[in-house]
Amino acid sequence: MARTMRCAGSIGIILGIAASAFFLAQEPASGAPPDAMPAEGTGTGLRAGPMLGCLAPDGAAFWVRTDREAEVRVVVYAGEVPAAKSEPVRATAARDYTAVARVDGLQPDTPYTYDVLVDGQSAVGLKRPTFRTAPARGAKWKFKVGFGGGARFIPANERMWDTIASFEPTAFLFLGDNLYIDRPDRPDIQREHYYRRQERPEFRRLVASTAVYAVWDDHDFGDNDCSGGLDPFKPPWKVEAWRVFCENWNNPYYGGGERQPGCWHDFSIADVDFFMTDGRYYRSFKDGTMLGPAQKRWLLEKLKASKATFKVLASGTLWTEQADKGGKDSWGGVPEEREEVLSLIDRERIGGVILLSADRHRSEIWRIPRPNGYDLYEFESSKLTNEHTHPTRSEALFSYNKGNLFGLLEFDTTLADPAVTFRIVNIEGKTIHSMTLKHSQLEAK
Repeated sequence: MARTMRCAGSIGIILGIAASAFFLAQEPASGAPPDAMPAEGTGTGLRAGPMLGCLAPDGAAFWVRTDREAEVRVVVYAGEVPAAKSEPVRATAARDYTAVARVDGLQPDTPYTYDVLVDGQSAVGLKRPTFRTAPARGAKWKFKVGFGGGARFIPANERMWDTIASFEPTAFLFLGDNLYIDRPDRPDIQREHYYRRQERPEFRRLVASTAVYAVWDDHDFGDNDCSGGLDPFKPPWKVEAWRVFCENWNNPYYGGGERQPGCWHDFSIADVDFFMTDGRYYRSFKDGTMLGPAQKRWLLEKLKASKATFKVLASGTLWTEQADKGGKDSWGGVPEEREEVLSLIDRERIGGVILLSADRHRSEIWRIPRPNGYDLYEFESSKLTNEHTHPTRSEALFSYNKGNLFGLLEFDTTLADPAVTFRIVNIEGKTIHSMTLKHSQLEAK
């Protein structure tokens, strides 16, 4: 497979064009952590961000968009003492004023604050954002990860980001329909949609202290129910859409880079591995594929090699065979490839697999029986901020569509029988439903 494009040191600053005015921060909603982002006075030079990503035991990466061409540097503090700093990176007009700075040399599982310097001047004000490094790889740990899709920009519902932040997740997974652009032919319009979201103070507070990982779905990549096809570079619009996507997120890598574009990637937190799949760029149902050959090879090899307690397979669309539209816009449309992935789990006796998805405007739990392995469970949530609602499904173990919702995974691998609890949480912070799975339930008998 083509060499992947890595965050910070390798991608440095990502591609783009010019930006518009900065939206000043406002007081956090009730329940939001007060140190998630400065309430006011973000300083000079910073238009959007910082966005935390690429979280590791010894460091993290920090994405920003400046309001001019500038040198960017991140300084991390242990208390009031500088602990480490990034190399300087340059935000230029040719790259839409974005930069990703990587800081290494930190201690595992340790709280820090940080400052963003734009041309040597603080851009975050007096109250520095906080974050915590990941524990050592493979360590037993208790932590939370939020996820969801369906985040159409609706100002009245942007408070959802403060609600998510109040749960203090280590990471948040954006699983597609993150913006609802639907203009694959217009990179300028795509960028405007990103600006609008990134400049919301609620969003900035969340992403400043919560590591973000993102893939797209149809409304971010192209238009409704779209498929990119097997050619990496045709139609040409999909390459441009990919470049805009890369500008605006902070992933560890983006598919196979320039030679094999895509947004798939993987990462680990403690003893949980996450596999974020791209079900649009190479989708071709006439050729029986959701992933395309390169990504499928990547997924099968990574999954087989994983020794983590839990393995999370995330998709922008549903895994279940009982998906809406008769499977015409889900894994049900590529039954042979779907079986190839799931049968690997059976054959190799890969324990601890959890399926995540988004796309349908509700939150739900599905059980997928596997006669030659253990039953798989799929957690779906895709009504973060949008108003449009899809009907619930009686075939699911649980299905709910009232109001705005996100999914929350609570891992506890310190237990003798490690467990993960899935919660459906509404915009008010109320748990609508929960389900706990023990690792012993996710093992081949």
